[in-house]
Amino acid sequence: MRACDDQSGTIDLLSRPETYGLSGPVERIDTHAAMVFLAGCRAFKLKRAVRYPYLDFSTVDRRKAVCDAELALNRRTAPDLYLAVQPVGRQPDGRLTLGEGVPVDWVVVMRRFAPECLLDAMAGQGPLEPGLIRDLADGIAAFHDTADIVQGPGADRVRAVIDGNRASMAALPEDLLPAAMCDQLHRRSLAVLETLAPLLDKRGQSGHVRHCHGDLHLANICLWQGQSTLFDCLEFDPELATTDVLYDLAFLVMDMWQRGLHAGASLLFNRYCDMRAESDGLAAMPLFLSMRAAVRAHVNASAAARQSGDRQRAEKANAARGYLEAALAFLDRKPPRLIAVGGLSGTGKSTLAGHLAPLCGAAPGARWLRSDVLRKRLAGLPPEQTLPPEAYARERSAEVYRTLTEVARRTLASGMDVIVDAVFADPAERDAAADVAAQCGVAFTGLWLEAPASAMRERVGARRGDASDANAAVVDRQLGYDLGGLGAWRRIDAGGSPDTVLRAALEQLHDSGS
Repeated sequence: MRACDDQSGTIDLLSRPETYGLSGPVERIDTHAAMVFLAGCRAFKLKRAVRYPYLDFSTVDRRKAVCDAELALNRRTAPDLYLAVQPVGRQPDGRLTLGEGVPVDWVVVMRRFAPECLLDAMAGQGPLEPGLIRDLADGIAAFHDTADIVQGPGADRVRAVIDGNRASMAALPEDLLPAAMCDQLHRRSLAVLETLAPLLDKRGQSGHVRHCHGDLHLANICLWQGQSTLFDCLEFDPELATTDVLYDLAFLVMDMWQRGLHAGASLLFNRYCDMRAESDGLAAMPLFLSMRAAVRAHVNASAAARQSGDRQRAEKANAARGYLEAALAFLDRKPPRLIAVGGLSGTGKSTLAGHLAPLCGAAPGARWLRSDVLRKRLAGLPPEQTLPPEAYARERSAEVYRTLTEVARRTLASGMDVIVDAVFADPAERDAAADVAAQCGVAFTGLWLEAPASAMRERVGARRGDASDANAAVVDRQLGYDLGGLGAWRRIDAGGSPDTVLRAALEQLHDSGS
């Protein structure tokens, strides 16, 4: 990092309450590339006059261009937050003023929100609410659907990030990140990339590479007027922000996983994949998660190098090494497995599957395939919208199960664990699930949930905003099914609490060797 222009006068101006016509204090937030001044109901973001290997804010003209880009790009997802770009100007008498005069610098003007509205702060208080995570995943998926497509080789973009991460690590003081670990990460990442290159190039040619957010982690998402809102995107380099959509998502998944929010990361990932019918790119997720952790490693190490106090430097350095260790760990994979969770409506299949998903396989856990969600997608509807009865006709259900098995097959081929959540009332459907595992050469466990009829009726009656359309009448009809023999499927008493059922399922998976 190299400091360039002297911004002391600008910083002094933006630090004074009278600049904004206020009497109260002005708060300041510092990052490695910017300073944010919080004054009244507004936030004023000043780019630091710095140059890093991956960004250059060294001149006024560069900072003006990047401020304009920040305003335009963030209005894609947060139009109410981003208001204007204003100059810091010099008057004829030499004074600096905000909004007029000969420009000596520029600021992005935003609406201010309470710090507790940041998802970063909310996550610090405990797990995020599942409803919030689902809405967030839906919003990210919708944003990716409309983001500008940039066609071209996808592997070259990934290689540039891997090499850029190594260059940023090499530019750090030698005591911050172990050089041997950095070299190992670089070699392993390139080796994984070599195997993924055809897939990434195919995705680059088929619309999966887009001008994305680029810096999508919890500190860049807030609750604004009750909605999860993405802000502060990567604005300084369109090439860095133009990525595979799964790489964009991977930053948030990695951030949540590293904070120990495994259930939330799993739900976010699975909901996003459901909303965009994502399956072909899943093989790249381990590398994408690793690359994102590597970014956080060198950013934290760079922050450590700027600290004047020993304690602050040590905290940032420890965080950087933790991310470097995580970057290596994300590349470690185990053989995938297939778990099928079956049972009549109201036995708690989806509750169990959702709890199992973050516990299976490596980050971000298993791909959770739910028949209720897939049925809605095949009908062109969001998961929580009710389908008419004819959508549950035998031929439509057969299509759902065929698609489930095909998506499971592709996902297993990507190296990711799969949990298929469906009624599986027909022995042929259960056999088909086992056949997929056999054909893919992976372990299979079928879990069959059973609960008292009264509990099943009560559970379906209590559902709100759920993908399942089952009601008490559906339960009564299913109770009359001839299920046939369950074969190797393992029965689980699902009449108890979700935690009790989860423990029983984990015991069965352990006993089966899965």
